[in-house]
Amino acid sequence: MTNALIIIDVQNDFCPGGALAVAEGDEIIARINAMMGDFDAIVLTQDWHSVGHSSFASSHAGKAPYELINMPYGPQVLWPDHCIKGSQGADFHGDLNSSAADMIIRKGYDPAIDSYSAFFENDHKTPTGLEGYLRNRSITTLTMVGLATDFCVQFSAVDAARLGFDVTVLEGACRAIDLDGSLASARAAMQDAGVKLEP
Repeated sequence: MTNALIIIDVQNDFCPGGALAVAEGDEIIARINAMMGDFDAIVLTQDWHSVGHSSFASSHAGKAPYELINMPYGPQVLWPDHCIKGSQGADFHGDLNSSAADMIIRKGYDPAIDSYSAFFENDHKTPTGLEGYLRNRSITTLTMVGLATDFCVQFSAVDAARLGFDVTVLEGACRAIDLDGSLASARAAMQDAGVKLEP
């Protein structure tokens, strides 16, 4: 059985001091680095937005961050400007051993659609290419860690389970935004999809 560690969005803008900081987001990095040697493959995902991305509140007159709007592909939370490609905020956190990655998947680069999942954009149809990479390497078992539990980790884990991968999320190596109960909803959605949640 071939296993991969999928490390979701451990980037400066999601860590303390960043534009969309997740509380204690940097505290998971030492554990993530320590577990890298236990896997056959390591994949990093990187949020990678254009300036003026449609998911930014600043792109919608009169809207504030964390408001919900309807986009052609469904409901969309509006975010502060973050992870703009080429910016320091979009870089991986300096403590993360990013050189260990076999592959880096960049997502959210289409200005018209957000992309939480490592596998699909938020239309749930447009693939990132990660599934093909994993299949070509005969990888069947995925362990997911990173930021944030209730958005990009959740969407990635649920999609992976639906695609037939054996998926575990290590909650102790993730941190959540927890927006209006989003963490509880995310945990339920992952469990319903067959994702194993471990400390």
